[in-house]
Amino acid sequence: MFIKQMQQMHQKGKTALLEYRVKTQPRTDELIETLRDVMLAYQKDGDISQRFAAIESVIGEQSQSIMEQCNAHLNHVGNNYFSLMQDFYKSYRANLFRLLEVLPLRSSTQDTTMEKAIQFLLENRNSRQTYLPITTIENAGTEAEKIKLRLDLGWIPAKWWQLVTEQRNRVPMPETIHRRHFEVCVFSHILLELKSGDLYIEGSSDYGDYYSQLISWTEYKAAIEEYGKQVELPTDPKLFVSHVQQWLTTRASAFDEAFPANVDVDYQHDRLVIRKPKAKIVPGADQLKAKIAERIRPVNLLDSLIDTELWLNWTRFFKPISGHDTKLDQPIARYLATTFCYGCNLGPSQTACSLKDFDRRQISHVHQRHIDLDKLQAAITAIINAYNRFNLPKYWGTGNQASVDGTKWDIYENNLLAEYHIRYGGYGGIGYYHVSDTYIALFSHFIPCGVWEAVYILDGLLHNQSEIQPDTIHGDTQAQSATVFALAYLLGITLMPRIRNWKELIFYRPTRSVHYNHVDSLFTDTVNWDLIETHLPDMLRVALSIKSGKINASTVLRKLGTNSTKNKLYQAFHGLGCAVRTVFLLQYLNDAHLRTSIHAATNKSESFNHFVQWLSFGGEGVISSNNREEQRKMIRYNHLIANCLIFYNVFEISRILNELRQEGFPLDAEAIAALSPYWTQHVNRFGFYALDLNRCPPPIDYDAPIVQNADSLNAPTSSL
Repeated sequence: MFIKQMQQMHQKGKTALLEYRVKTQPRTDELIETLRDVMLAYQKDGDISQRFAAIESVIGEQSQSIMEQCNAHLNHVGNNYFSLMQDFYKSYRANLFRLLEVLPLRSSTQDTTMEKAIQFLLENRNSRQTYLPITTIENAGTEAEKIKLRLDLGWIPAKWWQLVTEQRNRVPMPETIHRRHFEVCVFSHILLELKSGDLYIEGSSDYGDYYSQLISWTEYKAAIEEYGKQVELPTDPKLFVSHVQQWLTTRASAFDEAFPANVDVDYQHDRLVIRKPKAKIVPGADQLKAKIAERIRPVNLLDSLIDTELWLNWTRFFKPISGHDTKLDQPIARYLATTFCYGCNLGPSQTACSLKDFDRRQISHVHQRHIDLDKLQAAITAIINAYNRFNLPKYWGTGNQASVDGTKWDIYENNLLAEYHIRYGGYGGIGYYHVSDTYIALFSHFIPCGVWEAVYILDGLLHNQSEIQPDTIHGDTQAQSATVFALAYLLGITLMPRIRNWKELIFYRPTRSVHYNHVDSLFTDTVNWDLIETHLPDMLRVALSIKSGKINASTVLRKLGTNSTKNKLYQAFHGLGCAVRTVFLLQYLNDAHLRTSIHAATNKSESFNHFVQWLSFGGEGVISSNNREEQRKMIRYNHLIANCLIFYNVFEISRILNELRQEGFPLDAEAIAALSPYWTQHVNRFGFYALDLNRCPPPIDYDAPIVQNADSLNAPTSSL
């Protein structure tokens, strides 16, 4: 709640700055015009006194007004909207202070300046003074008289400094601070430090001290040698740095040598241009799809669930959450009805109207008492394992690769999880899916829109218990983060995201002394190997803790996703990630086939997003529950239904291909590889409706009385 309210306040400040810029644009134009006239006056012929006279004629008596207007404009240089937040802070202040009193905030490092700032804030909560003194006089009236600072202001960022202290320079140290600006500054810094992990909340799972969730150093020493063998990396800091440095050196040199022959990539005027390959037309693919469309049997969506259940018995994982066996009439039928109800977002009332012999309370009871997230995932895993036995998916992929992508699900605005998503538009949350290169979805998660999606990119692989175990993950542009690259590398996972925004990416040299013949200006920075060597044991301890299940990768990446001068671990992960990402970028530029395969993998994820949204046809596309756990269950139900239909479709397509083979129809492996199991045209989502013109409706009695006294309809209405 604290983070959400602070983010809302900052967003309002940014919006207010945009409105302020539009409003003051005429004044800015006048200042530019004045500056132009001053320059023209200065460039006139004559001596210096004549030039100053010309300048004075331009400025006249407006010097003070122009200076004030310039200062007002300079207050917002660098998109500094902090001063505008005061307009919104008043409505948030009481709640923020109440949260500050309740939340036990602690520093995760030896630096306690923020704890002291919070204490100072609480001590002066009821103050009405505009300015608060931050100095005290010790031994007043004696030779040992000394001015002592009550508060260390060294942590205050440059954009806040002038607002808080009302002075441009940090020397001399101010004796007072602006109370209201200081309050907003502290609350904003708490937001950043909670995200970076420099501050933690005692007893919290998501915002607790993640250092305490790591394995002990004793456990680390016992496991590190075996772990190094598993991920095939040296664990000695010097050897590790030498290994990565040599890897980067070799790849960079090879890229430089091969660059003149690379016809798909140009590097001119410090700008990379990658030519898109021509779309490949697969011979026979359209004819094969047409044959399948002719022969695939129409199916009711609920029947596809029934068939997969009869084949695989995936409802065996559903049982009372309490652990006590309670008798349930027709358990399989109820489990199927409940899955259909919530997976398609129909709701128990509408489902009970559509299915005979089911009551909405029965469906809701099964949902609440018999099915949870773990049971849904177990059913999904059983379907994945059975799917992996088909031959057809082997034409689509090896199972060694997976892709991730998110799609927005609408939820009600009055919800702690709901946030406005700029890219998608509207309020909602993100369904985040890990999809195998064989098209089956391995894992699903539901996250807020405002969360950096890439923090969840590794969770799906690490929590995946199915027989399909990818070691390479493809993602969208959010997965370009250096810290994600570093953590994936230490976990033995190959991260290969889709790359955009090349201007924002930095290529790192192995050492400053290394130069290249063809692409030297492409490399603009150097890896800090000393930092990596110093903190490698800490980074490996994090990786081992994730592997052992002590902490989630998403928890670590949330902390490492925010730059912090205090957090040396973040800086070390970032440094390693810069080296690993540079190697991948060079590989990406050098290998057209790799670019094509990454694009194809991410396309599978995007297709799956459309597929699951098509299956969730009820509830006007809105997840109605405001409970976070219920929202996650809805996504998992929908994931289960999607995998059931994928399994059913692969069964049907395999049957048709077998028939075509027996009939002598030419089947090319490339044409089969162009197929997809996301077929929907043969699926009836809505069931069957009977059109019975032989119905005998009861006769209409238009004059049937509807109140006890029929004459009251014509009685005069009393006035109030």
